[in-house]
Amino acid sequence: MVNKKFIPGKTYIPSSGKVFDRAEIDNAIAAARDGWWTEGRFAKQFESDFKKYLGVNYVSLVNSGSSANLVALASLTSKIFGERRLKPGDEYITTSAAFPTTVNPGILYGLRPVFIDADIRTLNIDSSKIEKAITKKTRLIMIAHTLGKPFDLKIILKLVKKYNLWFIEDCCDALGSRYNGRLVGTFGDIATFSFYPAHQITMGEGGAVITNKPLIHRSIRQFRDWGRDCWCDTGCDNTCGRRFDWKLGQLPYGYDHKYIYSQIGFNLKLTDFQAAIGVAQLKKLPNFIKTRKRNYEAYYAFFKKYDKYFDLIVRSENEDPCWFGFAVLVKHDAPFTRNELTQYLEKNLIGTRNIFSGNLLHHPVYREISCKIIGQQINADLIMNNGFWIGVYPGINQSMLVYTMLILEKFLKKLT
Repeated sequence: MVNKKFIPGKTYIPSSGKVFDRAEIDNAIAAARDGWWTEGRFAKQFESDFKKYLGVNYVSLVNSGSSANLVALASLTSKIFGERRLKPGDEYITTSAAFPTTVNPGILYGLRPVFIDADIRTLNIDSSKIEKAITKKTRLIMIAHTLGKPFDLKIILKLVKKYNLWFIEDCCDALGSRYNGRLVGTFGDIATFSFYPAHQITMGEGGAVITNKPLIHRSIRQFRDWGRDCWCDTGCDNTCGRRFDWKLGQLPYGYDHKYIYSQIGFNLKLTDFQAAIGVAQLKKLPNFIKTRKRNYEAYYAFFKKYDKYFDLIVRSENEDPCWFGFAVLVKHDAPFTRNELTQYLEKNLIGTRNIFSGNLLHHPVYREISCKIIGQQINADLIMNNGFWIGVYPGINQSMLVYTMLILEKFLKKLT
């Protein structure tokens, strides 16, 4: 990492960013020298290392977290799942306080999203409202752990089992978070991760789709790899031992299995350059997690002193988040607005971000979709109007924390 000296009031403090050193550069150079620039040996190493870290059976790398969500949902539309496969007109549970690409894949495949309000204490879906929203058409729950905070897995897993639903766990913001000591991403039928620079580790762009179920894994690979029926890894041939011994569709007997297509798929693989960077990043993850938690706790202690102005996320004892950012909501009766505070912070070179879409239903394109809205989305509106977050990523050092809190204190003390 290029370490620039932090000068208070002169150096911008971003809300997120990548932290790297020579190891990532060396790996990327090694990938270049290999001359095998599509998915290769570094991709295989990352998949193996990631499987060990998460304790899962199957990992498929893709070019982004958004592609991971697309492939995850697409894989469940395969006819190999019989009556359980997702079909146009099926309903899926999600939340209006969501990132678009958690919701979009279902819309693209003709499913109908069922929007449930957020819980203002957690910024996650209000799990107490899910069961009443389930109908005979409900087939899937697909939601994200907001800003690294695990949603209520206890309730959701009970509903998944009771109603025989598919469960896609979007962990793009939550790599390293735990629920009851277990890593998030290991609870659903499928889980997704993002390796965009803002996340816990980065490949620049990149993502992963994981599962423990071999049939789902095969479907994931088919949709990721052009929709082909063949399950050979990149650069491999004849894994099945029957490459020229298949008779599928109306193709002639013996047609090369590598070029037989059984799904309407994509090519969403990443490059070995990206995977090479990821291999080095994954080794740093334990320290990245510690730093994110340390920075979060510093901000929590500060903002807690001003809780007459702010609502903070409430954690339960069974959660151990790896925080994506530090989120706050400005209270309605505060003598300032969210925008006044964030503009003040930005003016003082402290990066801020709104809490993603706020309420997705207010965005232009989602005004036109077919969907069900369960009750009023009061908390999603509060998040949209009053919420923001600041960075806790490992590039934020103690000097930056101190400066940020001094600037905040200067703003808040004027009000007392």
